[in-house]
Amino acid sequence: KNHKTAMADNNNNSNSNNFNINEHTFEIPSDKINSNDDLQNFLESETYKRYLEYLEQLNSAIIGKKLDVECTVSPIIEKIMKILNTLEEWLEMFPPIQQPMRYGNKAFRNYFDHVQENGEELMNEILPEEYSAASPELTSYLVNSLGNKTRIDYGTGHETCFVAWMWCLEILGLTNQDDHCALVFKVFSPYIDLMRKIQSRYFLEPAGSHGVWSLDDYQFLPFYFGSGQLCEQSRIKPIHIHNQDYLEEFSGVYMYFSCIKFIHRMKTGPFGEHSPILNDISGVELWSKVNKGMMKMYKVEVLSKFPIMQHFLFGSLITLE
Repeated sequence: KNHKTAMADNNNNSNSNNFNINEHTFEIPSDKINSNDDLQNFLESETYKRYLEYLEQLNSAIIGKKLDVECTVSPIIEKIMKILNTLEEWLEMFPPIQQPMRYGNKAFRNYFDHVQENGEELMNEILPEEYSAASPELTSYLVNSLGNKTRIDYGTGHETCFVAWMWCLEILGLTNQDDHCALVFKVFSPYIDLMRKIQSRYFLEPAGSHGVWSLDDYQFLPFYFGSGQLCEQSRIKPIHIHNQDYLEEFSGVYMYFSCIKFIHRMKTGPFGEHSPILNDISGVELWSKVNKGMMKMYKVEVLSKFPIMQHFLFGSLITLE
């Protein structure tokens, strides 16, 4: 059975694991979108369709839920939470260096190298022994979700790389539908927190930023999942992102509000000037509409953009046929 079929079966029903580790050849992922034609092939591929299905399943698992809700934390999720803590602890080893430019602190490169050198060891803490052959392929996604070492930048492509890493664990059958709530709240959300610490410490340049005309300099998916969280309640409306009391009260339990709070920390001046898109969205009446709109926007502004997707990694688990 080739891995394409295995992957298809596995994703149709997250609880069944048809992945056969013994018949599979892993590979180090590489970028394969080198032209607009390649990008078009990707957008018409089964991989693209399944990746979006995975995101939608994650979103469904957290609709109407706060970050502090009780969700099933399986042993693998606990292990992932530990390695995210380790990644955060390692920041202490690489203090920012004194340099004339505020952006792109070169100490980030040393941090990145350290993660790269020790990445497989981290990965082996998560993977069952019989899956150790998957370690180099998975490590590549995790390391590259932290930003770009050469350019010292970070953006939605790196964030997508992290979700691709989570998806690989699902393709392997190591996580399933029962883990989806914890994957968003205990894995993805702490990853965003880690990236905020990295931003504030090393001031990574926004990668491929459209200036003010992107949703946010660095992230996209916390707004998608964050708007999903806010569905099915009526007290908090999209317009409340402008209310300081709401920001204080809810940024700990709703990702959308923590994103807005972080923007205020990183940017000065009127919100409507530095974040016009988010400002416009705050005029929408329903969170369900915001949530659907975010998915549409993600397809157009992230997955269909060549400057972002040319860096996306494809391997034996996430393939580009």
